[in-house]
Amino acid sequence: MTNTILYLNEEDMIKAGVKDMRKCINSMENVFMLLAKGDYLMGGQSGNEHGIRVSFPKESTVPNMPLSKPDYRFMAMPAYLGGNFHSFGIKTYGSNPDNKSVNLPRSILMLQMLDINTGFPYAYMSANILSAMRTGAVTGLGCKYFCNKDSKVLSIIGPGVMGKYALDSFMCCGINFDTIKIKGRGKKSLDNFICYVKQKYPNFAKIIVCDSYEEACKESDLIYYGTTNAAVYENNPFIKEEWIKKGAVIIGASALLVDPPFLKKCKLVADNYKMYEGWGYGNPYPTQKTVSTLLGMGFYDAVCAGHIRKEDVFDLGDIILNSKNVRNNHDDIIMYSVGGMPVEDVAWGHEIYNIAINNNIGIKLKLWDEPELVK
Repeated sequence: MTNTILYLNEEDMIKAGVKDMRKCINSMENVFMLLAKGDYLMGGQSGNEHGIRVSFPKESTVPNMPLSKPDYRFMAMPAYLGGNFHSFGIKTYGSNPDNKSVNLPRSILMLQMLDINTGFPYAYMSANILSAMRTGAVTGLGCKYFCNKDSKVLSIIGPGVMGKYALDSFMCCGINFDTIKIKGRGKKSLDNFICYVKQKYPNFAKIIVCDSYEEACKESDLIYYGTTNAAVYENNPFIKEEWIKKGAVIIGASALLVDPPFLKKCKLVADNYKMYEGWGYGNPYPTQKTVSTLLGMGFYDAVCAGHIRKEDVFDLGDIILNSKNVRNNHDDIIMYSVGGMPVEDVAWGHEIYNIAINNNIGIKLKLWDEPELVK
């Protein structure tokens, strides 16, 4: 009888290879092929929900009730993933932007893996790096599948933690970037990111700090938006058609404002359009304060508003599984939306767990000698 849980702390996760970006990218490719086959389930009736979110009220008469603020939330993200993974897991996290004042990450994440037959929780692991890795790897798939091979200029808008993981993934995708442009909000994050680039990727001939979104976008072959969502929705980053060179790839991993007419001129790719469609169904329209947003919900809103057609939005999994070529020619501009899904956490967690087991990494915790409720 199973009676132990393998606990993997952050150091254990690193020892087991959670930072192996090339392997993580390969794992995410397998995830999206399974999505295209329908061999997965997430939460909700549609099986496509991102997760269950607890948000706090703006005002309350209840003593000690936490009140709403940007990026303050608690979430549970369950998912089953089939194929060779054949695994079920639940990622949970709490997020508070004030955590930095007490030297903690904004979000603190854990992943619990459950036996697919019995529901026994056989693993419990630190998931901050795991989650950042899978997000970075999925972002990197946009570079691998959509960038022109002669791309040279990379732009990172939002040089924070996720900007680093995105950069790591881009540098694994066979594109010889020689120039990196950076747009950030604060000197500390910019200096930290520049130091990271110089130490890890000295092959960049030019590192350019940009003062505006326009400067960051112009002449760039790959433009990555990964900023923290603004407190006021309309203050989120934006992009304009006249800034974008022919053949560019735009990757949105956070809120991004874009005019609907520009959407019509681009090739649009979502990590999983059904996730946004399922979330939006039955909710007030528009789901965002404006349809001018690049994220998957923005694609959904734009379809509802008649700005684009549903069939204009490609799913990444279908592209990978069926070897579809979204780019018809060198000049096509491609917009790729990354929202994040728990199937990605389950996949990478499954792989790290197996490495840990095979290499005797982690601590075994006893759940019981014999469960009391079956006596």
